[in-house]
Amino acid sequence: MEIFDYFSNEQRSWIDKIRVCEWSAAKFLADLLEQNTFHKSLGNGSLFIMADGEKLVSFCTLTHRDCIKDDNLFPWIGFVFTAPDYREKRYSSEVIEAACSRASRQGFDKVYLATDHVGLYEKYGFIYMESRTDIYGEESRIYCRQLME
Repeated sequence: MEIFDYFSNEQRSWIDKIRVCEWSAAKFLADLLEQNTFHKSLGNGSLFIMADGEKLVSFCTLTHRDCIKDDNLFPWIGFVFTAPDYREKRYSSEVIEAACSRASRQGFDKVYLATDHVGLYEKYGFIYMESRTDIYGEESRIYCRQLME
């Protein structure tokens, strides 16, 4: 297994692998990548991919913006996904850790995450802050994780 930043090791074949994920947000992410609008939509950021050879295992983003409109909260971890064949092995925690490590090296002391899941991200060190309506008009739970120096 290896984790890499899509933008450092850009290979168009990963867009197709992300697009076929059964999650609609993955298809949206694939569109952003294909149309070269990832950074325009989400701000500065990275896409961390965990691969098992040529197979997509897990991915997440670390970006300046996400679905919560608040210029005081950043960076955001988003688009967290693990392929069904690789679930129950905590691979998403590894891509989240890669993103947190990058954020820490960039000088950030915390990261944020917006989700509708309850009880999932707490096991990765995130603490629930509050709920807000996101840019799509849906209720999102906002979590924060303090980063270690």
